[in-house]
Amino acid sequence: MSSLSQFAASPDASHVLVVEDESFVRMVAVDMLEDAGLPVAEAPDADTALRLLEGKAQAFCVLFTDIDMPGSMDGLTLAARVRARWPHIRLVVTSGRVRPAGRDLPDAGCFLQKPYCRSDLLGALARAA
Repeated sequence: MSSLSQFAASPDASHVLVVEDESFVRMVAVDMLEDAGLPVAEAPDADTALRLLEGKAQAFCVLFTDIDMPGSMDGLTLAARVRARWPHIRLVVTSGRVRPAGRDLPDAGCFLQKPYCRSDLLGALARAA
C-alpha cells in the first residue's frame, strides 16, 4: 500500500491544508483531495493558514500551497516557516507562474506545476508524504 493510500485509509488521518488565493482553483483542489478520501482544510492566504496551524498543527500532515499569493508572505515563505515550526508537516508547493529552484524549496518540499490533474496532485502528496 502506498504512503498516500495508508494516509487516506487511516481512521484518524491528518488533514491536508490547501492554501490558494484563487477561490475556484482552491475549490477544485479541495474537491480532488476529498474525492480521494482525504480530509481537507483550506485557507485563502498564508496568514490565514498560519492562524489555522497555531495550536492545531498536529491536525495537519501536508501543506499544499500556491506560491504567488497576496498578503504578508508568499507560499515559499509560508512553506519555510511551516518547515521550521512544524517539521512533521510535508510540503507541496504549486505555481503556474514560477518554477522554484530546488534550493528555494524547504527540505523535502515537492513542487507541482499548474495546471495539474488529480493524479498529479495525489502523486505529489505521495512523494511528499
